[in-house]
Amino acid sequence: MTFSHLVSYFEKIEATSKRLEMFAILADLFREAHADEIDQVVYFLQGELLPAFHGINMGMSEKYLLRAITHAAGVDHDTLLQQHRTLGDIGKTVEHYSQTKEESSQTISEVYQAIYHIAMMSGEGSVDRKIDALAALFSSLSATEAKYAARFVAGQLRLGAGDATILEALALSHGDRAFRTSLDRAYNLTSDLGLLAKTFGQKGEAGILATSVRCGYPIRSALCERLPSSEEIIEKIGRCSVEIKYDGFRCQAHKQGDTVILFSRNQERTTPMFPEIVDALQTVFRQNDIILEGEALAVNEATGEAFPFQVTMQRKRKHGIDLLAKDVPLKFFVFDLLYLDGVDYTQYPYKARRDKLIALLHKHKEGEHRGSPLPPQNTVMDISEAIETDDPKTLSRFFNNVVERGYEGIVAKRLESLYTAGSRNFNWIKLKRSYKGEITDTLDLCIVGYFFGKGARARLGIGTILAAVYDPSAARFKTVSKIGTGFSEAELTDLKALLDEITLSEKPHELDAEMIPDVWVLPKYVVPVTADEITQSQSHTACCDAEGAGLSLRFPRVTGFVRSDKGPYDVTTTTEIAALFHQQKRIQVE
Repeated sequence: MTFSHLVSYFEKIEATSKRLEMFAILADLFREAHADEIDQVVYFLQGELLPAFHGINMGMSEKYLLRAITHAAGVDHDTLLQQHRTLGDIGKTVEHYSQTKEESSQTISEVYQAIYHIAMMSGEGSVDRKIDALAALFSSLSATEAKYAARFVAGQLRLGAGDATILEALALSHGDRAFRTSLDRAYNLTSDLGLLAKTFGQKGEAGILATSVRCGYPIRSALCERLPSSEEIIEKIGRCSVEIKYDGFRCQAHKQGDTVILFSRNQERTTPMFPEIVDALQTVFRQNDIILEGEALAVNEATGEAFPFQVTMQRKRKHGIDLLAKDVPLKFFVFDLLYLDGVDYTQYPYKARRDKLIALLHKHKEGEHRGSPLPPQNTVMDISEAIETDDPKTLSRFFNNVVERGYEGIVAKRLESLYTAGSRNFNWIKLKRSYKGEITDTLDLCIVGYFFGKGARARLGIGTILAAVYDPSAARFKTVSKIGTGFSEAELTDLKALLDEITLSEKPHELDAEMIPDVWVLPKYVVPVTADEITQSQSHTACCDAEGAGLSLRFPRVTGFVRSDKGPYDVTTTTEIAALFHQQKRIQVE
């Protein structure tokens, strides 16, 4: 398929705000795409060369793109800057100055490989080489093609084709929407939609059904439901394992041979942040290929107690890690085994997974006591603390003990449950110290716009944000709150700088909203929020009833800055917000 033909689909997608129409357009595209190029089609739709977990960054700011346009068009740079300010879109700026009007004959793969080659340039003089290569690419494309290529390189393609939309369209292209369940499973195990589409294109349904866990590809985390009491937890799942809920960094550790890769909750590489975890994995599992899931958090070496999350957050940096590792030592509490030496353990019951994990760590420690050549006992990695019970009183005592020790709560896990990657269900149930019936538990909301503000905040250019939850069934974000409390002036200034890099001229395709902010932004950044309660509102679109009343937060306030460990599709869902609303109403009645 030529790149110009792909661009014609981009134009169709951009022209519609109708969800079903977008599905149909994408399904047609996937049917046309060749099996050897469909992965690149998907990456273009997602606006990324490869999923974030591959760690590839274009490294091309808008400033460099403008220099490339100057080279390609031979235009005065100051004139270009003035025109770009007027157009407000790097793609339209390239299109305006393009000297090629006819469609190029380049294929999708040729354009993709050209951009990939630019991204991989490094070393001395690489910036100038990137600019020259990008200028050459722009010159070889038609004006319309160059517009979308520039937006892609700048991370501003913004077609509104989220992961759920692409999955739905892939199922539709197969002619069987029921196949979506199999696609979801495969995606949750690999986190790579391009790989999934290529497997589907080359091997069909059998290839998707055969998809399994693989080292180096992060498995999307299993998620918890909420219940407000130990009695309801036992009533719901019976005898269960009850683990400490550690307030740290969710960490999925992949070890294959001598290579260790650590992934965050939203599938970003965090390996350089935690050198002691890397060393621990290479020491304890030096003969194994393994995938583990756990929580990394800072601990007080003198008392053994966990530090608050704010202390652990200090480890999220790129420089000075070795020095900080001494000042803020970490403990890696492992709570699940997902893969071991070619065996996909996500298909095993929870109890079998935990028993195997205990046996592996016990074997290591036993080897030390028997004079084996194993290295000294690892002090960084340990299994999460847990009990097994079917008694609500025992669960409550454990919960209270955990809270007294400074942890945020517990997670109860159904003993016979498989690891349901990327799913939220009652196999895992969390109970936190903040659950008392009010909405004092933190919600994670996605910023979709902002308002300029009044008074003292007017000079900052931002006063409040418009925030949304996510509806997985509709693949749409739904607004739930306008929030201005909780940010410091410095945080608002920093937040505006982040948001101004992802502004949109119109409402995002994947958003349902009645309230209109001063500035729309791409759904990207997540903030933790709490509130006094959930109420019904005609102004918001989350969980709208037959009369058009949605749900909103009363007296909302942010409790921290942007969450770097969560992406837009990891936010609180409409199902969760509705459950909290009904739980709140029930408790108020009682």
